[in-house]
Amino acid sequence: MSDTGGRDDVLLDIAGGIARIRLNRPAASNAVDAALLRRLHEVALACHADPSVRVVVLSGEGRNFCAGGDVKTFLSKGEGLPDYLREATAWLQLATAALIQLKAPVIAQVHGFAAGGAGFGLVCAADLVVAGEGARFFSGAVRVGMAPDAGTTVTLSRIVGLRRALDILLTNPTLSAQEALGLGIVSRVVPDDELAASVDALAADLAAQPPLGLAATKRLVWDGLGSTVAARLPEEARVVSELSGTADSLEALAAVIERRPGVYEGR
Repeated sequence: MSDTGGRDDVLLDIAGGIARIRLNRPAASNAVDAALLRRLHEVALACHADPSVRVVVLSGEGRNFCAGGDVKTFLSKGEGLPDYLREATAWLQLATAALIQLKAPVIAQVHGFAAGGAGFGLVCAADLVVAGEGARFFSGAVRVGMAPDAGTTVTLSRIVGLRRALDILLTNPTLSAQEALGLGIVSRVVPDDELAASVDALAADLAAQPPLGLAATKRLVWDGLGSTVAARLPEEARVVSELSGTADSLEALAAVIERRPGVYEGR
């Protein structure tokens, strides 16, 4: 299935249980404006509504994943910029939350630059991040007199720790893919010419796994960000018990015992 919603700044294709969301402003390095962010939210909601979606891949067309906010558009707003940014950041917040709250795991496929709230921030909000070896990561908000958004002030500190997060957000280094891997911002680094194939293989592997188990694991981890281990133990026990009564769980156990691939229906 392909859905443009009448616009082509964010593309959505769904096939074989994999939803592919592609930022599509290559001439602007996929820099975002309010209209694109509103569309990204619509696309994320479409993934929520489609029960066939088991994995989401987020990528960018052209030379870069996403250059962040469209600073030329921002500058053109003049005195109206605060109102415009309230609208744009509201849509970014909604889109980010929708991706985090998806049952399906979200893979960020990163090449070129991932910068600003809509680039670096969306990377930090993904469940898995696969980067080409030439990818670069950059926060950049304070350099244009602004502050991080897309939840980065929470997600980045959870990923790399308080001191490193403050260093990255305040001094704005450009991180290589290997540096981002060392900090835990990136899950895997692969040769640039193998990026698409590597993400396709990972997405296919996840799409073949029991979807209820994936969804429950994702939810437990994200919901536990501000929790203690002791506080999470009862919820983990509840979810494990609940999953054990599903058809997928019984099929997974049988598949392991019989040494065969499982066939999962999400029930």
